[in-house]
Amino acid sequence: MKTSPCTDGARVALFPGSFDPFTRGHESVVRRALPLFDRIVIAIGVNIDKPGFMPKAARQQLIEGVFADEPRITVITYTGLTVDAARQCGAQFILRGVRSLQDFENEMHMADVNRDLSGIETVLLYSLPEHSHVSSTVVRELARFGHDIAPYLPANADLALLP
Repeated sequence: MKTSPCTDGARVALFPGSFDPFTRGHESVVRRALPLFDRIVIAIGVNIDKPGFMPKAARQQLIEGVFADEPRITVITYTGLTVDAARQCGAQFILRGVRSLQDFENEMHMADVNRDLSGIETVLLYSLPEHSHVSSTVVRELARFGHDIAPYLPANADLALLP
């Protein structure tokens, strides 16, 4: 069986999201998932119909900077279905974070569809309590109204990349 350039038979998880911006909650999920997988591919989903808060190149640069000390993490961008991005990277798992019961129900349904389409399993990690109220949507809203968003971003995030 031919392996993807992203994997050599290792346990690889794809962590998809818009990450607009990447928050401490996202970072927590990735760092806590590292013992479970050999590699994690953070996949920035790009919707060409939405301009976004941050350009995709800035999102990718910010995330790569956060994990500069971790060679088992790579960052890519993709358009289209998450399962297609997972296949292209040779990922056997989709990693998702869950903050609430509503998140859980949404993720459960998506996991079922993704498994039907590809056979790829979804692994859910629950948010730490201190991050359960943090979302990219909330962070964008705070930024729009001039509030300091640094407390919601990874400690080593390059804030100069923010708009």
